[in-house]
Amino acid sequence: MKTTELISYISRGELDNTLAALYGWDGVLSQRERYIKAAEGFIHHYGDREGVRLFSVPGRTEVSGNHTDHNHGKVLAASINLDIIAVAAKEDGGDFIRIKSEGFPEDEVRICDIKVDPERYFTSYAVIGGMYDGFIKNGYKSGPFCAYTTSNVFKGSGLSSSAAFEVMVGNIMRTLYENDISDIEIAKIAQYAENVFFGKPCGLMDQMACAVGGFIGIDFEDPKNPIVKKIDFDLSAKGYSLCIIDTGGNHADLNEDYASIPAEMKAVAALLGKEVLRQTDYKELYSCIPEIRRKLGDRALLRALHFITENDRVDAIYKALEEGNIQKFFEGIVASGNSSFKYLQNVYTVKNIKEQGLSLALALSEEYLKTVKEPCACRVHGGGFAGTIQVFVPESYCVGLRELIDPVFGKGSTHILRIRPEGAICTL
Repeated sequence: MKTTELISYISRGELDNTLAALYGWDGVLSQRERYIKAAEGFIHHYGDREGVRLFSVPGRTEVSGNHTDHNHGKVLAASINLDIIAVAAKEDGGDFIRIKSEGFPEDEVRICDIKVDPERYFTSYAVIGGMYDGFIKNGYKSGPFCAYTTSNVFKGSGLSSSAAFEVMVGNIMRTLYENDISDIEIAKIAQYAENVFFGKPCGLMDQMACAVGGFIGIDFEDPKNPIVKKIDFDLSAKGYSLCIIDTGGNHADLNEDYASIPAEMKAVAALLGKEVLRQTDYKELYSCIPEIRRKLGDRALLRALHFITENDRVDAIYKALEEGNIQKFFEGIVASGNSSFKYLQNVYTVKNIKEQGLSLALALSEEYLKTVKEPCACRVHGGGFAGTIQVFVPESYCVGLRELIDPVFGKGSTHILRIRPEGAICTL
């Protein structure tokens, strides 16, 4: 199919069922326009090509397992109906992968000259090169292609816009070069690209959630071979939305805050003669409390206690979803958020105690949720210290929440989302 034919296909509504499955029927018309605009962007940069394909990769939200993956813990995550989409076509000749992302300069990566380059750390160029290198080193095929992408996964939100881009590159390579590769393997290669080529020592949760989709439980006891279980649970069918509230907090100079959490947890593990906290349990930890306090301080101890109890909570919340028990699901979410606030202590930075946007957003949301008759929940979202919280609320209460929150944090700060059942897919 040529790109102009693709535009006609979408305009006639022939992609509507797919769009409805990803975004809901109320989002079909706006998504039609978005996909057509992406195709027009492709034509503008690369011409009216034959053999174009459409792709979508979602952002993700962490549901439970806050700051546990780095100590080989358990995580519950889910994909959302914000995504990066791409129009792409294989190049018959040449040595380049070319990707133009809306609002950014084009990346042109010469595939015969791909190598780790510290001067390209933290760039999309490095991600593309890392994904290509990972495919080839793992025995998969890839080669030159061109793509135009656009994303509505807003940055700095904890929704993993960067991981979605990494997975998208792998998603395109899988389809255009006819690779028999699973979503899980694409996620692992995406982590490799980010660790080795991009220069960020991230875990695997973000890439896995974006690639697999839906609610997923991930056990990182063996981080090289995590156990991934997808849960067949439709939150929208239960009448619920996920609201992400962006407090607009300043993310500058938070690296030390983020790094202190795994460092302190691993320091406690080392004191117990372990490499990571997953190798210990509550009984052993409790027996060493006086020594831990004396040598490492109270905060390290409290963060270790959070890890032990949070790991158990992930199991309980996963079971609640399997059983379709919405009440227990939300009880677990609330408990996870309370533990993150009180013990993990990642809701605000002690470097700037006057800025506590997450605390304020939680306080306002908790007060609002008192008016909701059905089960509901809110908690800190993602890495914490600044950024976003999540609120699970019946759809009929979303507008009221927005009317309360937006005057405080700014118009558009409340994002009403759905949990998306699909991960990385080729939509056409």
